[in-house]
Amino acid sequence: MDMLVPLYRLPASTPLVEKLRGAGITLRHANTFEISLLRGFIEKHFTRGWADEVSSAFRQMPATCIIAIHEKKIIGFAAYDCTRKGYFGPTGVDPAFRGQGLGTALLLAALEGLLHLGYGYAIIGAAGPSDFYVKTVGAIPIPDSIPGAYADPLDQNP
Repeated sequence: MDMLVPLYRLPASTPLVEKLRGAGITLRHANTFEISLLRGFIEKHFTRGWADEVSSAFRQMPATCIIAIHEKKIIGFAAYDCTRKGYFGPTGVDPAFRGQGLGTALLLAALEGLLHLGYGYAIIGAAGPSDFYVKTVGAIPIPDSIPGAYADPLDQNP
């Protein structure tokens, strides 16, 4: 199911980003010279399909992908405006770094990126943890949105 997020009433990401910075974690846009590192991280922890989706983040500058960094290594990412215009995702956090608010910070930073691009609403395509999105950013389900943008995918294991 897809979900709709009103971007004009997002909670501020700054307090959470500052808290993470105190723990040695920084968030920033990915650089083009980090594409291979980011693809490797996504393929290791998630899927090749997600790595493909995120590759389109580098078609504009700054890239529409926020990365989380700890000790000069990628530990999380959130892409936006990749799968389709105005879409959030994919997103993911290294399992070793979950439970610290990093996923929330990445979500908010990416949605702020969509707001800065001029969107009033974002779509979370094929939303996984829908309760999290409702609670965190006021997302609402979009009726009859399955399979949405992910209709008729190619076999990932040819």
